[in-house]
Amino acid sequence: MITKEKTIAGKTVRLETGRIAKQADGSVLASVGDTMVLATVVSSKSVREGTDFVPLSVEFREKFYSSGKIPGGFLRREARLSDREILSSRVIDRQLRPLLPKNWYYETQVIVSVLSYDGENQPDMLGTVAASAALSISNIPFEGPIASVRVARIEGEYVINPTYAQLLESDLEIVVAGSKDSIVMVEGETKEVSEDVFLGAVKAAHEAIIEFIAMQDELVAEINPVKREKPVEEENEVFNAAVVKMVGKKMIDILSITMKQERGDAEDKLVAEIIEALEEEYPECENDVKNIVHDIHKEEIRKKILKKGVRVDGRKTNEIRKITAEVSVLPRVHGSSLFTRGETQALVVTTLGSSRDAQLLDSIDGKEDKVYMLQYNFPPFCTGEAKMIRGVSRREVGHGNLAERSLKPVLPAVEDFPYTIRIVSDIMESNGSSSMASVCGGCLSLMDAGVPLKKMVSGIAMGLITDGEKFAVLSDILGEEDHYGDMDFKVTGTEDGITAIQMDLKIQGLSFDLMKTALEQAKEGRLHIMNEMKKGLDTPRAELSKWAPRMSTLKIDTEKIGAVIGPSGKVIKEIVAKTGVEMDIDQDGTVKIFTMDAAKAEEALNWVKALVAEPEVGKVYDARITRLMDFGAFAEFMPGKEGLIHISEIAWERTNAVSDVLKENQAVKVLLFEKDSQGRLNLSIKRTTDAPEGYVEPERKPRPDRDRRPNNNSRDRRR
Repeated sequence: MITKEKTIAGKTVRLETGRIAKQADGSVLASVGDTMVLATVVSSKSVREGTDFVPLSVEFREKFYSSGKIPGGFLRREARLSDREILSSRVIDRQLRPLLPKNWYYETQVIVSVLSYDGENQPDMLGTVAASAALSISNIPFEGPIASVRVARIEGEYVINPTYAQLLESDLEIVVAGSKDSIVMVEGETKEVSEDVFLGAVKAAHEAIIEFIAMQDELVAEINPVKREKPVEEENEVFNAAVVKMVGKKMIDILSITMKQERGDAEDKLVAEIIEALEEEYPECENDVKNIVHDIHKEEIRKKILKKGVRVDGRKTNEIRKITAEVSVLPRVHGSSLFTRGETQALVVTTLGSSRDAQLLDSIDGKEDKVYMLQYNFPPFCTGEAKMIRGVSRREVGHGNLAERSLKPVLPAVEDFPYTIRIVSDIMESNGSSSMASVCGGCLSLMDAGVPLKKMVSGIAMGLITDGEKFAVLSDILGEEDHYGDMDFKVTGTEDGITAIQMDLKIQGLSFDLMKTALEQAKEGRLHIMNEMKKGLDTPRAELSKWAPRMSTLKIDTEKIGAVIGPSGKVIKEIVAKTGVEMDIDQDGTVKIFTMDAAKAEEALNWVKALVAEPEVGKVYDARITRLMDFGAFAEFMPGKEGLIHISEIAWERTNAVSDVLKENQAVKVLLFEKDSQGRLNLSIKRTTDAPEGYVEPERKPRPDRDRRPNNNSRDRRR
């Protein structure tokens, strides 16, 4: 067993190998505090036939036993990955994938398991370090190590790998990954911080990353692993030359076509012609032809941008495509928008619900209700393809999460707007960043629904093309510019600052000056897009959609919650059944009533008010007779409140028998005229009217205690 320990950002980090999972190609147990994460990596010994990409899979698994919890659900075991686990898996995958050989066609699997969790030290960043270390000490070719850290900013100070409690105090939370020389990935959310504050966080993160990498280097140096040879692809120079010759200058002509589908059709036609011409001499050459044409396409598109400053669709490097923003496009939903930017289009819908519509999250942190969610769907028709739909992909989860985080800082506080908010972005067309279209469309649909947003949010995807000497930062990139470029940099924010960011680099050594240039150009583009959005709708609607449920709230004493709920929920169920409203009560005594009918809401509110109201001496109430006694009658004059109507308080004239005047369940008006020293409530029917003219109050004997019962053991009884 080999271990390495190092104190980084005030916490002791420990890496261990050689004790657990020894049959894996590489395994590392990493720990900070009482949080422990095991990363294992295994790569197959044979190539999967027909593979033309790196078949890497990353699984980040949170074991519920790690925090002493049992999973919910019928099976009581960990099932499919949660969204949080998927997002963590994606973050690790995006860091590792570029560091494997491009022609590594061996099935490779990284599994990161959270084995122990102390509730303070977050396991996802530790999982990245463990996964990198496991690959580094394995026999798999890997151009690492790398590391990632989470950064927060509390009272102006950057905090590396903050605890969960510290994150609640922070105005910035970003994940930064990198090598010892450069940054490779950034992702996170902020509360409208400036570009300079963001860059400061990235710089602080890189200093910690260097320490994590040094620790891994020590582990690798001691193990000194023997790596498998990188695959070498044999090239047929004669065949390659033939394909290049047949492409000639046709690629330049193809790249002059501005429409995506037409451009794609022209390239497909060229590939088909080359295959037809060469397949007799070179059978099964289809993939080779496509790869060569792909490389020529990449070279020409980059050359055109760097030398001429002209992009595939004819735009300048900082030019944004035409934008149209429409709202209220669907008649019966709560809020909707259709956001179109060039050949990218998102139909985004907002739905408002009660707290019962919140999503229940079950994780190693415990159970919690999620009252705001943004879900992103990318159907195959949006790119003109026909594919099998197999549920929500990891990509869809990731894009939805980025859009969700982008809008979160401008949502009203739950206390001020206690609705559950669900936004759904359905991508209708895609050529460029559909996640940023989802942000813009989501903002508009929220405003269309009448959600009182603090500010408008827009988003833009930036790109980079560089040959090491020249560079071009691209605003509002196309799909091809993302695919063939060196950077995908998405930035969202308000007029006052950044709300979310995601950056993936495909090159080494991006300088902070270049990153700053990209951020400044992104801000210009973001503000331009926001101005175009305002043409559709510039402020939230003054009232909620007429189709949205209306909500009424009432704050009651927490000691009265039980009276409103009733035994086994009897009272609240009765209110809901008779009024038809939805009703929730928070632990702080906030009663929420949801309904489309204002009269029903008022009825339910009055019912609750009556349940929690205190009886007032001198007030007249509508009551119902509940019991008849010889000495009077009991009446319920408030929900759960009874008082005695003494026989002498029934009428101004003499009452010989209570049953002569009153019946059970009879409705009467009563006056609460006394609350005695023992808390007993005395009611009167006769005092609700004026005494007859000439009425004289008769002299009465002292009233016996109505609660007194005969004592069977008394001396008088025995006599």
